[in-house]
Amino acid sequence: MLRGIKNILKIGEKRKTISNMPRHIAITMEKELKATKNIDFENAYKRRDKVIKDIIECQIRLNIPIITFFILSKNSKDSERFSFLMDDISKFFTRLKDHPGIHKNQIRISVIGKWYDLPERVVSPIREIVESTKDYDKFFVNFCVNYDGQEEVIDACRLIARQVKSEKLDPESINENILKENLYTSYLISPDLIIQSNNEFSGIFLWDSKDSFMLFTGKEWKNFTKEDFISSIEQFQNKKRN
Repeated sequence: MLRGIKNILKIGEKRKTISNMPRHIAITMEKELKATKNIDFENAYKRRDKVIKDIIECQIRLNIPIITFFILSKNSKDSERFSFLMDDISKFFTRLKDHPGIHKNQIRISVIGKWYDLPERVVSPIREIVESTKDYDKFFVNFCVNYDGQEEVIDACRLIARQVKSEKLDPESINENILKENLYTSYLISPDLIIQSNNEFSGIFLWDSKDSFMLFTGKEWKNFTKEDFISSIEQFQNKKRN
């Protein structure tokens, strides 16, 4: 199966008959790197950007409808490198907006989380890329920015409580569908595959991950590669066959 995927990627054709391909893959790349003498933060984030672009290329060639990248947790506000992270996110979305593949392949970019609470130098390029791709519908790429999985569920509960208080919703009618409708991800299907960096659970999509195949790479995101992404899909397919 992996050989088939590699062949498609090599010759540049789109998927035709590969079975058990995930429809939505989420990848966590948000964990802050620890400062050591051997780490170059700028190059580490450049590698992350390249991997993201490589994965989007794979998404197109393998015809995977939805990819979600978790790139900035809400906890990053407490980081000593917060200013660096804000500059990095700002530059990332500015470069992404100008990437010809986004428009050529009609990829809609969405951002999940409370990104609007970040500095204007981050908010502005996010607004621009979301606006410029809002009418695309061939592929969907989401970025979790200033996101927290627990807060997503809490905010959904708050919205439901307001609907009950205003008598727009009967408490007895609250069910799984009602909660889903009030999540940040109300418009998204749940991920089939969640790729977690390191061996730590990131808390991404706490509600939506109930039936997801969770794969822990054992690698820091800065060492994650396109080959690791392909291998993750193969492991998902093997799981589905068993």
